[in-house]
Amino acid sequence: MTCSLITTTFNSGKTLEDTIQSVFSQSYLNIEYIIIDGLSEDNTIDIIRKYEPLFRGRLKWISEKDNGLYDAMNKGIRMATGDIVGIINSDDFYHRRDTISKVAEAFQNKEIQAVYGDVRFVNPDNLDKTVRYYSSRNFSPSRFRYGFMPAHPTFFTYRKYFEEFGFYKTDYHIAADYELLIRFLYTHQLKAKYLSQDFMKMRTGGASTASIKSNILLNKEIVRACSENEIWTCMPLLFFKYFIKVFELFLTKE
Repeated sequence: MTCSLITTTFNSGKTLEDTIQSVFSQSYLNIEYIIIDGLSEDNTIDIIRKYEPLFRGRLKWISEKDNGLYDAMNKGIRMATGDIVGIINSDDFYHRRDTISKVAEAFQNKEIQAVYGDVRFVNPDNLDKTVRYYSSRNFSPSRFRYGFMPAHPTFFTYRKYFEEFGFYKTDYHIAADYELLIRFLYTHQLKAKYLSQDFMKMRTGGASTASIKSNILLNKEIVRACSENEIWTCMPLLFFKYFIKVFELFLTKE
């Protein structure tokens, strides 16, 4: 089984090397790695070219103008030839060598159509310091209405489902990943398996948590995503998730 991993980049030179090294170091060898760059102006391309020979043909990349993050992700999925597809962002990295092996092992059960797990948010200045542990253990599709979703960077599914159910919607600014997970796990009811393992480390400071303004936009798009998939919710209902986030800060696993 081939796993296609997709990374989107734009001026990602400060963090991309960690990402690429973590993919290269995976014990599972049947990996196709795809990097979609949006015409970076820093040393991003130099880093890609540095590692390209080490993958011996398993790394494909392009650098061209895109229409944002989700458009770039869609490009990567369309380039993919693997059986299953996963996203790893350019400021995240796998800190376990067996992550993809565990994912591939889960898909040996032919009834399983998707897999997800946990992530660690870490301090960008101290990657060994866990700031928050995001567990997907208690997720169920009914919780989408409350603003909860499985950790998107841990979500893997068969490539064919993007062709069947559609790609990321590029008219979303922040929550296209939320909408896609609703569509796959709630609307089309893919049978998913939760793996009790932290897949990767994610540096804090992502777009959806950058400011109050971005959080308001995120919640508006979550309401829209639910509405488009016939889930009733409202802005006040979404605020419950912030209490859970505070609780997670006290339960971080070092």
